[in-house]
Amino acid sequence: MNGIEVDNFVRSYGDVKAVRGVSLQVKAGELFGLIGPDGAGKTTLMRAVSTLLTPDAGRIRVMGFDVRERVAEIRALLGYMPQRFSLYPDLTVEQNLRFFADLFEVPPAERAPRMKQLYDFSRLEPFKKRQAGALSGGMKQKLALSCALIHTPEVLVLDEPTFGVDPVSRMEFWEILREIKKQGTTILVSTAYMDEADQCDRIGLFFNGRLQGLDTPVVLKKTYPRPLFRISGTDLHRLRSFFAEQPQVYSTQMFGDALHVSFSENPLDRDWQNWQKACSEIRDWQVQPPSIEDVFLDMMEKQA
Repeated sequence: MNGIEVDNFVRSYGDVKAVRGVSLQVKAGELFGLIGPDGAGKTTLMRAVSTLLTPDAGRIRVMGFDVRERVAEIRALLGYMPQRFSLYPDLTVEQNLRFFADLFEVPPAERAPRMKQLYDFSRLEPFKKRQAGALSGGMKQKLALSCALIHTPEVLVLDEPTFGVDPVSRMEFWEILREIKKQGTTILVSTAYMDEADQCDRIGLFFNGRLQGLDTPVVLKKTYPRPLFRISGTDLHRLRSFFAEQPQVYSTQMFGDALHVSFSENPLDRDWQNWQKACSEIRDWQVQPPSIEDVFLDMMEKQA
């Protein structure tokens, strides 16, 4: 059985089509990522999976239960963490956990060992008497995840859980998710951070309400269709303008302190020699293995 099945899901807000006929399956025990920018439709899909929105068309099942017909059953086995911090800021870490244990009717005998387990992986026990509103961004996200896990859900739905979190906390958060996955939990997570795609078993590239690609990160990177180079120089803006004018160049994108430049065909040594003579900004170049961000940007350009 698949953990989540989405079949031709459509959802609109008035005249705006947020999701346009999306189909995907998340295998039981899989960590599946929805990757895409803000406004792509990820949150709409996550809310529908979590029974908070009704599909306009299509069908969604969670552990075999239809989201239109079996809301109570789905909510009992699902943990949902929304994009915005949604816990009680005036309650302490411990009080928030106890509140959600009450809400999900966790048996009294299971609460102490469950809270200990959550404290162990979140490392929040030293802060259990601190009000949630006084926690750092990373700690807030760990607390929200812990509250979503208090009833040991079979399926976990996380909407951009690392948004606005510092890089170290992001790394720790993904380590926690991998540990949760080892316990057999099915995880659906969305993110706008392209580099987080490699943390997932499979991903769906989401843009303009549609899935533009769906596979493992390794396979999707192999679909990149053109030679790609990383080019560094003294002035990236001038460098980008120069390469954008070359007939062999398909696209140019800034990546940190360098450019990623794709070509319609592999440049020859004499091409590089000529470009160096024509543009003194060029300092170095090398073949660049495509990243998920390269793949995604290429798909967006095709859509445009």
